[in-house]
Amino acid sequence: MTASDTELATVPRTGLWLAGTAAFLVAWVLVYAQLQPFSDWLVGQLPLAPGSHLADAVAFFVYDTPKVLMLLTLVVFGMGVLRSWFSPERTRALLAGRHEGVGNVAAAALGIVTPFCSCSAVPLFIGFVSAGVPLGVTFSFLIAAPMVNEVALGLLLALLGWKVALAYLGFGLGIAIVAGWVIGRFHLEGWLQDWVRNVRSSAAEIPDVEVTIVDRLKAGIEAVVDIVGRVWIWVIAGIAAGAFIHGYVPADLLAAIMGRDAWWSVPAAVVLGVPMYSNAAGIIPVVEALLGKGAALGTVLAFMMSVIALSAPEMIILHKVLTARLIAVFVAVVATGILAVGLLFNLLFA
Repeated sequence: MTASDTELATVPRTGLWLAGTAAFLVAWVLVYAQLQPFSDWLVGQLPLAPGSHLADAVAFFVYDTPKVLMLLTLVVFGMGVLRSWFSPERTRALLAGRHEGVGNVAAAALGIVTPFCSCSAVPLFIGFVSAGVPLGVTFSFLIAAPMVNEVALGLLLALLGWKVALAYLGFGLGIAIVAGWVIGRFHLEGWLQDWVRNVRSSAAEIPDVEVTIVDRLKAGIEAVVDIVGRVWIWVIAGIAAGAFIHGYVPADLLAAIMGRDAWWSVPAAVVLGVPMYSNAAGIIPVVEALLGKGAALGTVLAFMMSVIALSAPEMIILHKVLTARLIAVFVAVVATGILAVGLLFNLLFA
């Protein structure tokens, strides 16, 4: 088969993939529009007293479960397609040789759209070190990647509106950029684990591989299978927790504990979030329920940021490449940024 024959055979295949994607998006919109009527009908069929705590909790769970999973699927698919432009090799090459300042900004921005989280922190960190990426720039990436990720932004936009999503994006990037820059100013390369410091620096190269539109759509599907397949149980657990809060936790009690009038609520939220483990998709239904009960936005988002960016499991993973002293600096700098953002959010959205 000649090259021209191959190109002609590719055209119908590409058209089928595009048509299938368009059909999926239309079906998604139609199903999503019917979620509220369907959930109302389904809850109405159950033997529950209208307005009771149990009925409110069940209604929240029945509506939010398909809603959040559908939003998660759409966001992950779209970002999976976008991520096909950002392979690990390309990310390393883009950051290698970047000076602090500009490098911190570039690293934090790349952290939003690249497919890395705390699970891949160790090999990613080693790859950055071997590519000659400065330590502070690496930390800007590692902070932004889990905390200001596309799932958090997509769900916040859909559930809480563009103002909250935009403010979260701006302040989250600010934490990643400033925290990375501050850590870089300390020149703490000597606080890496010995074996990491001895990794030989190598040139970062971008592989010259042609990627077609079909490959990019397949990348979106693979992202859905991988990410949604791994986090759906956390999503449902988060929605269940949100349903309990929505149905049973008194609004006055929650407002007193996590309201903006309690000066200690933001630090307490950060301390509470660190030992927990979840992801953006699992924690956002809890955020939605807390806000619905009158908790202050800054306090709730500080809790969310600490769960995502400073979770104990992530610290255990990072201990393989960072000494305890460097982890303590990392936690202190990021926690200070989260505290500042939480307090500022409470002021801005009063």
